[in-house]
Amino acid sequence: MKRLFLVEDDLSLINGLSFAIKKQGYEIKVARTVREAETLWTSGNYDLVILDVSLPDGCGFDLCKKIRQTSKVPILFLTAADEETDIIMGLDIGADDYITKPFKLAVFLSRINALLRRSENFNPQVTELSSCDIKVQLLKRQVYKNGKLLDLTASEYKLLCLFMENPDMVLSAEQILSKLWDCNESYIDHNSLTVYIRRLRTKIEDHPGDPKRIITVRRMGYKWNTKD
Repeated sequence: MKRLFLVEDDLSLINGLSFAIKKQGYEIKVARTVREAETLWTSGNYDLVILDVSLPDGCGFDLCKKIRQTSKVPILFLTAADEETDIIMGLDIGADDYITKPFKLAVFLSRINALLRRSENFNPQVTELSSCDIKVQLLKRQVYKNGKLLDLTASEYKLLCLFMENPDMVLSAEQILSKLWDCNESYIDHNSLTVYIRRLRTKIEDHPGDPKRIITVRRMGYKWNTKD
């Protein structure tokens, strides 16, 4: 049985979500503060984490960062913090999805099921990706270029892994967006993808203005080029 970890301080929302989640056949553990969440996280084993941003004694963003230091567990933000900057920050620091309040329960449950399905498809035997001068250690979520550790955001990391998992294959913008974020939030669009790719190129390419690894294929999309 899948175990979900909910970090939320609104008691009425906790009761409603707990009932709905249990009805789906999942177990649920609840923490109402950052301190309580940190204790329960270290003592438990969870398949998915649901985080609020505003908590009585701290911020869900900081908790997300701590979890990402040691785990690849799917993380879903469920919060009233609906500014575009909040959403982008949540995804960049490691969240897999972001839902703003108020929300529809059916959509929330569908997102949970989708995240759990994706995590089941993850192959734990694959612990490293390597191509040309780039190496990704998947369990540690670390990326190296010629042996030097790179500082990538969570979104840049996901994008790089997607490219390296599909070497020399042209991926359309739609394919990339659907793989990274299998939902239809308005804040994710082709312009956002262009920005992410440009930022990633500045970190992995020797000459970002003349990229050799992440190649733009005109009118088709992008590909990870393994040929010199």
